[in-house]
Amino acid sequence: MTLMSALPASDSYKSIGKGARPSVFAVSELATASFAAVGQELARLVSALNLAPKAPEVSVDHRLASLWYGFSFKPDGWEMPSLWDAVAGDYQASDGWIRLHTNLPRHKAAALKVLGVPGNRDAVSQALKEWSVADLETAIVAGGGVAAAMRSRAEWLEHPQGRAVSRDPLIGWHSPRRIVVRDRPEATAQRPLSGLRVLDLTRVLAGPVSTRTLAGFGAEVLRVDPPGWDEPGVIPDISLGKHCTYLDLKSPVGMKKLEHLLSQADVFVHGYRPGALDALGLPKTKRDDLAPNRIEVTLNAYGWQGPWSSRRGFDSLVQMSAGVADSGRAWAKADKPTPLPVQALDHATGYLMAAAVLSALAEAASGNSIMLAQLSLARTADLLAALAKSDTSEEITHATPADYNQKPEASGWGAGHRLKPALTVGAANMRWALPAEKLGTSQPVWSSLSG
Repeated sequence: MTLMSALPASDSYKSIGKGARPSVFAVSELATASFAAVGQELARLVSALNLAPKAPEVSVDHRLASLWYGFSFKPDGWEMPSLWDAVAGDYQASDGWIRLHTNLPRHKAAALKVLGVPGNRDAVSQALKEWSVADLETAIVAGGGVAAAMRSRAEWLEHPQGRAVSRDPLIGWHSPRRIVVRDRPEATAQRPLSGLRVLDLTRVLAGPVSTRTLAGFGAEVLRVDPPGWDEPGVIPDISLGKHCTYLDLKSPVGMKKLEHLLSQADVFVHGYRPGALDALGLPKTKRDDLAPNRIEVTLNAYGWQGPWSSRRGFDSLVQMSAGVADSGRAWAKADKPTPLPVQALDHATGYLMAAAVLSALAEAASGNSIMLAQLSLARTADLLAALAKSDTSEEITHATPADYNQKPEASGWGAGHRLKPALTVGAANMRWALPAEKLGTSQPVWSSLSG
């Protein structure tokens, strides 16, 4: 056995259904393959733990996998808040297009300070016409904001960061060590991750997708956010199956509590940029002391080497930087950036992160050394660009009533319906013991240890 390093071969799993998300890129093929990666690694874990008499079969519903790359939750009689701030979006500068990401107040303030205008789209649009995209991108990032100029795929591949990303593996494994896997007698072929404690320090969107996936097979996921944190329009989709708590990690009390949670965790998933955990007082040496037997998986936006390795970023920005939005523009014969129909870089990276967790667990259960895993949205963009489209017979644009579970889900915002699961691994079907809840609604404790 070896730690996962690539997508599974198409003949290693069963795929049912047809259709494709409309895009120049193989978005639906990526969706199915990323779900299959989770299934393949979960099957390995089931075998390593002797939970089934033979290796379970992996089956992916191609249509549902494509739909899970969008919103998985449909409110009944109410609407989710808007995903985007009013200023966020694509703008034309003097020599090209640039995207501003202003969902977080500090990022919005940084962009407006550079532009010297109030926070409305007309003022921003007018001010941008005086800037070159390269100068504005540099100025906003230097000011603590996030922005991305639109580059062609060729320009990205020649860019210093694009060249650095091309040298990154899909999953970067490092720091090998042997660990002792904690016994989980509650684990079964039907719920292989029952009893597994997953500490989740991730934000929109890839990291939360990974931990939602682990929860779907029985893991106890505890998500930690700063007090008052929210991600309107996103949380009902990705807090499914999780306990969500607030902790101030900049306070001694909050950090002490996090350290205690980490010491009891089996898996640690986070999305901190290089050096950020060190700055908080939780460097790798301390994590090793607190939780020597943990599985650890992390991600960033632009890769783990190169000049942009510490740059903040989001799916929509990486699509602009890495030539995805420009390729879409040419394919659609449009005069503006044309992104993917869904945030596929986030979703794919999330499922690959979940697969990496399972891969490390399977290796450890087999008595082999495991390593920490690093992934990035930019490297996933390279993966998507390399995939060939195979199905264009039927467009997948939105879910129909038949795609949802009949039983309603009582979320923390109101009732709704969740998409049917897309992945089956032998006797294990994805299902979640907890409905989606608002952030900060749980105590910072492991429920399995609090009784």
